[in-house]
Amino acid sequence: MPDSFAPLSNTPYYAVIFSNQLADNAKGYGEMADAMVASAQTQPGFLGVESTRGVDGFGITVSYWKDETSMIAWKGDAQHLLAQKLGKTRWYDHYCLRVARIERQYCGPDGR
Repeated sequence: MPDSFAPLSNTPYYAVIFSNQLADNAKGYGEMADAMVASAQTQPGFLGVESTRGVDGFGITVSYWKDETSMIAWKGDAQHLLAQKLGKTRWYDHYCLRVARIERQYCGPDGR
């Protein structure tokens, strides 16, 4: 999983925010998560990803996409579809997915 900030892009662009709670037995999850990041990085329109997971198993991954077309294509990728199915049936006790259009951005510590 990435351990740095995703690079900034020209606005507008899209963010897919995936919050999830891992099940107690999530064998194979880490390997699949790493494979999904590697695969997403090869997709047209992929801009970057940020991810974190707490010791309690709660995690948030945010992937950034140039446009809706790129984001929707990734959703339908065959390997990603398999990961989604395994997530629903094996790995997640609960999850939420949100999609946002990024209109502006700035970084700190100086901010704007």
